[in-house]
Amino acid sequence: MSDIFSQADQTLDALGLRCPEPVMMVRKTVRHMDNGQTLLIIADDPATTRDIPGFCRFMEHTLVAQETEQTPYRYLLRKGTAA
Repeated sequence: MSDIFSQADQTLDALGLRCPEPVMMVRKTVRHMDNGQTLLIIADDPATTRDIPGFCRFMEHTLVAQETEQTPYRYLLRKGTAA
């Protein structure tokens, strides 16, 4: 079985960062990506379980997948207008 997270175009390691740093790093990274590219975000701040999905909705990116049952949390974001 293929792991969807392993197919990301870029990876952002936000381990050890605390709110609001992870979302600020995501925003900075996404700015330099092309529409349709994917970003794997790895984080351990519990606030990211709320902040990353909220960021995607607000900025009209697609949250393709998330794994938040245990740390480190993983999120796969696709840049561009949400479907």
